[in-house]
Amino acid sequence: MSFDSLSMLPALKGYPTADLDLCQTSMDLLPRLGARLGIELYAKRDDTLPLAMGGNKVRQLEYYLGLAVRDGADTVLITGAIQSNFVRLCAAAARKLGMKAVVQLEDRVPKDDAIYKNSGNVLLTHLFGAEIHYFPEGENEAAADANLDRLADDLRAKGRRPYVVHLGIEHAPLGGLGYAHCAAECYAQFQEMGVMPDHVVIPSGSGLTHAGFLAGARAVGWNVPVHGICVRRDAATQHARIARRAAEIDAMLDSNGVKPNDIMVYDTVLAPGYGQMNDQVMAALTYAAQDEAMLLDPVYTGRTMAGLIALVNGGVIKSGKRVAFIHTGGLPSIFAYQTDIFDGLKQAG
Repeated sequence: MSFDSLSMLPALKGYPTADLDLCQTSMDLLPRLGARLGIELYAKRDDTLPLAMGGNKVRQLEYYLGLAVRDGADTVLITGAIQSNFVRLCAAAARKLGMKAVVQLEDRVPKDDAIYKNSGNVLLTHLFGAEIHYFPEGENEAAADANLDRLADDLRAKGRRPYVVHLGIEHAPLGGLGYAHCAAECYAQFQEMGVMPDHVVIPSGSGLTHAGFLAGARAVGWNVPVHGICVRRDAATQHARIARRAAEIDAMLDSNGVKPNDIMVYDTVLAPGYGQMNDQVMAALTYAAQDEAMLLDPVYTGRTMAGLIALVNGGVIKSGKRVAFIHTGGLPSIFAYQTDIFDGLKQAG
């Protein structure tokens, strides 16, 4: 039986998309890591998307840059953390579409070593020829967006045609549509495999991936629990954010499927904070690499796998259950965190 995942969400056809070579990614069984945890574990491998080392932001940029292409933009602007996957992929996508990229890097993580500031995503963003600006108020989302708008105004004054990718809470969560589609894609894949997961575990940061997946799942009639692992904000703050984003994406999909008890977020592995390593994240990175030769990043997927392990150890996910882990990529940042990783490996012996 074959399922057309896009046809499962007809409202998506009303939104323009950019051609970023998006393809269906695999759903891989992870037998050794699953056995370690006492569950049946699958990974949705969005880290393998072909654009510029892949990751979840490709699905989101398909929708953001669809508007840029439609409106004839010649420059794309975006803001993000120093080691932002979104910034790296936006710079790559702009080049693929024949546009220039202007990016703003925010100080969100208390790391000032040269490796962190110059390798990984930063190196690739330079390689793609992006014009780079720096913004010191890393946790001030509104101020970061406002400064990005000022940069866009300067470009307009010079005769350029900028398009701003707004990620702040006051702007429409257009990128969430990419993960609504991903949810339909996952649902179709499991239907074709003849099995369905008991749980989905996904990173919860800006909220577009988590809320988009949740809204998409409910819109196609898939009532699987979706557990969001906090990577940036505490659970109470993130819960409110996901509730808002899910309702907005629900409306964009002409759906009303997300209920209050569908929103589940966990911050048990968040400390000491966004982009900072801890023992649980280091263990998750090591297990994935040494059990399955699967690479996780220290900021998003490593913390999400650590959260999944905590859910198993805490009894939220029972032994023997089938779990889908949404692998959102972010692999270039491994190199930015190489000092932390080497230290963690030495401590583990």
